[in-house]
Amino acid sequence: MKILILCTGNSCRSQMAHGFLQSFDKNLTICSAGTQASGKLNETAVEVMNEAGIDISHHASDSIDKYLNEEWDYVITVCGGANEACPAFFGKVKHRLHIGFDDPSHAVGSKNFIMGEFYRVRDEIKLAFRKLYDEQIKKA
Repeated sequence: MKILILCTGNSCRSQMAHGFLQSFDKNLTICSAGTQASGKLNETAVEVMNEAGIDISHHASDSIDKYLNEEWDYVITVCGGANEACPAFFGKVKHRLHIGFDDPSHAVGSKNFIMGEFYRVRDEIKLAFRKLYDEQIKKA
């Protein structure tokens, strides 16, 4: 099964979702990409995922263009805020889903507050993608 997870920058939320989903099932083919891929991972996202026991440091921040001509079982967008435009993917897709999350990389304040936002979003992503995996993907 092939799954593509999309957001704008492909440095944080989509990378965390990619890491969690892959940890649930090593047999899935999972990629993540962004409409405006930053080209690098958010260091704090890597840190909080590592604390959760998942290493995403080897992931790449790819442009959506890399995957346009492929067929996908699922394409999942994870953009959250009203100020963000979720990418549209017009390739061959069996299931299109949107599961939105706040972007913790936009958090402003003390280090403790910012880390709290990363932990909150990481945990929300884990719960949402675990539910998706258990209720839909695993049964497909």
